[in-house]
Amino acid sequence: MSDYKSSAGPRAIMVQGTTSDAGKSVICAGLCRALRNRGIEVAPFKPQNMALNSAVTVDNGEIGRAQAVQAQACGLEPHSDMNPVLLKPNTDIGAQVIVNGKALTDMDARTYHDYKPKVMAAVQASYQRLLSAHEAVVVEGAGSPAEINLRDRDIANMGFAEEADCPVVIVADIDRGGVFAHLYGTLALLSESEQARVKGFIINRFRGDIKLLESGLDWLEEKTGKPVLGVIPYLHGLHLEAEDAVAVQQLNTESGNTLSGSSLKVVVPVFSRMSNHTDFDALRLNPAVDITFVYKGKRLPPADLIILPGSKSTRSDLAFMRENGWDEDLFRHIRFGGKVMGICGGYQMMGQFVHDPDGIEGEPGSSNGFGLLDLETTIEKEKQLRRVKGVMQLPGQEKANVTGYEIHAGTTVGSALETPLIQLDSHDDGVMSADGQIFGSYLHGIFDHSEACRAILEWAGLKNVEVPDYDAVREEGIERIASALEASLDMDQIISIMFGPESVAQ
Repeated sequence: MSDYKSSAGPRAIMVQGTTSDAGKSVICAGLCRALRNRGIEVAPFKPQNMALNSAVTVDNGEIGRAQAVQAQACGLEPHSDMNPVLLKPNTDIGAQVIVNGKALTDMDARTYHDYKPKVMAAVQASYQRLLSAHEAVVVEGAGSPAEINLRDRDIANMGFAEEADCPVVIVADIDRGGVFAHLYGTLALLSESEQARVKGFIINRFRGDIKLLESGLDWLEEKTGKPVLGVIPYLHGLHLEAEDAVAVQQLNTESGNTLSGSSLKVVVPVFSRMSNHTDFDALRLNPAVDITFVYKGKRLPPADLIILPGSKSTRSDLAFMRENGWDEDLFRHIRFGGKVMGICGGYQMMGQFVHDPDGIEGEPGSSNGFGLLDLETTIEKEKQLRRVKGVMQLPGQEKANVTGYEIHAGTTVGSALETPLIQLDSHDDGVMSADGQIFGSYLHGIFDHSEACRAILEWAGLKNVEVPDYDAVREEGIERIASALEASLDMDQIISIMFGPESVAQ
């Protein structure tokens, strides 16, 4: 093991982007694994994240899902210090504010902007705890540091970097086009001290002949005085869980189940406040599953299985379902014998009522559910956050191991709960209708364990199904990006930025 804790350098590097989705999360995960592979004990950190994809931490907190993946890249359990501020949007101008893993309150954008100086102390405290416990920290920015309207009181990009005295590299996605304008313009919009903090550029997702890019790289370095630390190739088929945007493409495009020649048609309506869509990544990897995400304004097509996903605002998304006519499509699907599954908020919708007397997720009140299960849910202020494992036994099947995590503010009661399908370490979960058509559970990540995934797909009608090892796929993706960074980046320069020039010889 190395001894970088005694380094005089910052022992950190911050990856900022010219835009959202420039590849910051993936590059940070790759850097975490590349550094770990070099024997450096490293941890991930993101000061502020805005995402509806979240994970439950070892200290029973809630952080962005991308930081949980980065923790895996470091060989660590996810901890609330890795993402001290998480914003979960519940309207177009407001979000639930989660600090140190716990929901604090809802704020609109202006109120939160005024609040940011107060939360900076929590951000810095988490960062210092990580630095004290580990040899190095890889920090991920949010959006772009060139958003000059948000520079005042910034805690997510240069505001954090300046306060923490952390060096920065800026990444741009060349596949979007305009990469030199993105990098040059971003740097130009920074203050002098912020510009001095930038130690170099990374160009991401390049495909083509690198020789044709070299004159542009030379120009960029001459004009800015900053080195291009590397050009990362476009990695086709790379899978790492998305931070927030729904990735709609099928991850495995092979057609048909190799054993039966059949495929299962799965439809997922995309709610306005859909949460944890990474629940479906394991299905998108399966060549025997044809999964379709349906957006506003489109009707739900014929399918074998409709899955109602999680929601940050269950009552609002119940109304959203009805506005789009998806309730009619759902009932028609059931009349024709189709299967339905609900996860978390989608599970709550399938009951008789959803009550929110205190207005936790929106306006106070109650909404009629779809009446598919004899249960009702009351939204409460205190979230239930836990990672779980246990066994699941669907009708007519053998027991299957299941793992997952719960993130919900609702408490559900009703006679349907008298015959649970899933026995967890601390409690029971999961119900099914008497006719075996409708299945509900609070477990996010329920498809990640191959036994549970196989059992659910067989219940839905797919026979002789082969289920990919999702943990192995995730691990393969992390190693793949780490290898690409080792081959494409000037890793000696990265090490020097983090620990000082003398560290390269270690």
